[in-house]
Amino acid sequence: MTRIGLLGAGGRMGRAIAAALQDAPGAVLAGAVDRAGAPSVGTLLCGVEIGTDVGALAAASDVLVDFTSPAALPDNLAAAEAAGCALVVGTTGLEPADHARIDAAARHVAVLQAANTSLGVNLLAALVEQAAARLGDDWDIEIVEMHHRHKVDAPSGTALLLGQAAARGRGVDLAAVSARGRDGITGARRSGDIGFASLRGGSVAGDHMVVLAADGERIELGHRAEDRSIFARGALKAALWLAGKPAGRYSMGDVLGI
Repeated sequence: MTRIGLLGAGGRMGRAIAAALQDAPGAVLAGAVDRAGAPSVGTLLCGVEIGTDVGALAAASDVLVDFTSPAALPDNLAAAEAAGCALVVGTTGLEPADHARIDAAARHVAVLQAANTSLGVNLLAALVEQAAARLGDDWDIEIVEMHHRHKVDAPSGTALLLGQAAARGRGVDLAAVSARGRDGITGARRSGDIGFASLRGGSVAGDHMVVLAADGERIELGHRAEDRSIFARGALKAALWLAGKPAGRYSMGDVLGI
């Protein structure tokens, strides 16, 4: 049995992963932690008391699954390194400094970082990359995403994942062609840009649409998350796949073999 430690256990994703673990063959919940002072600390989650000691949990786990916050990432990476424990990072809103920390940790332990753990979304990213590689620059690329009213980062990590896939397909740097937040008299669309639009409202788990538009025709590639359990199932699949892997940085594409 693969022993899975759950970080951010009191959050929406933490609870969804714990629920999915109950029916997951080959996996067991090794323990769960949340930030000190969180209302969930001390309560039971699937029969396990939620604590705050990340180091102890790492030592008791084969794989840690992290859906916390960018601020918690350095401590979570350090705990995984110290224990020699693999780590799945599903936290979004990461900055370049966070990715540098993941790169450093991946020299010592297996780390899988995913902006979205849905298997469908990651297959969509592969399709977007393929489409962008085969269509010329006269095809404009726009990415539209919508999430629940409580989401704090924009564009979503998944929108950026799709943007990076499109940029790879075109052989360009996303940072150089990214267009965000049009307002007022912006002028004509710059050729080669990859545009982003973010919508927030209600309880939407996650909708993403990549539009490739040329004169007289349009391709729309999309994914709608109807339930947060899809991310939990994907995270568990990633954790089970990552267990026992050598040190290195991995992705959901590695899990899917794409």
